[in-house]
Amino acid sequence: MRILVIGRGGREHAICWALNKSTQVKKLYCAPGNAGIGEVAELVAIQEMDFEAIAEFALDHGIHLVVVGPDDPLSEGIVDALEQHKILVFGPRKNAAQIEGSKVFAKNLMKKYKIPTAAYETFDEYEPAIAYVREQGAPIVIKADGLAAGKGVIVAQTIEEAESALQTVMLDRKFGSAGNRVVIEEFMTGQEMSLLAFVDGEVVRPMVPSQDHKPAFDGDLGPNTGGMGTYSPVPHIPQSIVDEAIQTILIPCAKAMVAEGCSFRGVLYAGLMITPTGPRTVEFNARFGDPETQVILSRLETDLADIFMASVNGRLADIDIQWSKDAACCVIMASEGYPEAYPKGRVISGLDHVEEAVVFHAGTASKDGQIVTNGGRVLGVTARGTDFAEARAKAYAAVSQIQFDGAHYRKDIALKAMKAAGLVEA
Repeated sequence: MRILVIGRGGREHAICWALNKSTQVKKLYCAPGNAGIGEVAELVAIQEMDFEAIAEFALDHGIHLVVVGPDDPLSEGIVDALEQHKILVFGPRKNAAQIEGSKVFAKNLMKKYKIPTAAYETFDEYEPAIAYVREQGAPIVIKADGLAAGKGVIVAQTIEEAESALQTVMLDRKFGSAGNRVVIEEFMTGQEMSLLAFVDGEVVRPMVPSQDHKPAFDGDLGPNTGGMGTYSPVPHIPQSIVDEAIQTILIPCAKAMVAEGCSFRGVLYAGLMITPTGPRTVEFNARFGDPETQVILSRLETDLADIFMASVNGRLADIDIQWSKDAACCVIMASEGYPEAYPKGRVISGLDHVEEAVVFHAGTASKDGQIVTNGGRVLGVTARGTDFAEARAKAYAAVSQIQFDGAHYRKDIALKAMKAAGLVEA
């Protein structure tokens, strides 16, 4: 089987890494990929949004399946475009991908089908939005309606912060057209959890849960990022709560999408807040999370190619998906300045010294025979262990072997899990 993966980040590296282990995959391509992906797949110099070039390549090279990683091409209709050429694609069509592409659509869907989420209102004008914030008080959450590379959500602790966020999104247009509308919602408290599932219509096959670390600095301080590290499982959230989230959020969402005429096929990602009254939905995404994918696929024991093919062929209900009981920890090494402006082109050394972790490349490139930084999140250093102490120790030992100027990373990834497991004092 010949597979083409679309994307260039750590998520796509993890997908290619997992597919590379499949005995069924005889040839693996990635467009456009990155320096690390090039070690497990043949890179193709085609951009993610060039749908016609992707289709032409897939037809010319006898590609059996295209796997789409990022949100932008999904929201812009890459699946629909490729299906017009009779190309099999793993991922949701454009009308289903709007569950991520429009937070207004997602919130209205949840309201209509009584899927637990935060109370909210939507606005397309600045003055009414400001008035609502002042009426509601703080803390409060401001969300750009459209895609904003994981940075369009601002948790405002004060009215002043909320007003500044609305100005940034709606007047300064920091996120472009993604800020044409905003969702303003209540601030929820509790533990966050990422719960992803393979979905084909009303068939939902949950993955193992994970927990992301969005803020840039230790102790959950600093601006939100695309994610500074993850771990799986999430021992301080009982399985009963995970099961409740599956029954009250994931399955109802899949059924709601079918009822609305936009049946979902691909990976449905529920970002959850485990509140005192139970799990509630923070957001839905229409693809694998990044960096959740790195720890989730590290624990997958079933052939990923089998799962993808079962989904696109309507056989997802028939496949038995198995997961390792090991713990996994991913530490993101980011560029100086991220999530704001950051330099590129800094030489990365020490990658060949890592033995007990997998280094998933997120923002890297090859230049003059060296690996250099080429993004805000540069590497996702990921390790497995029989418990979190082992997984975390391996991940941070690997991090200590890798160097590039200005590298920064959080030093507290998975500490919550270790405290919950009694491996360190609470």
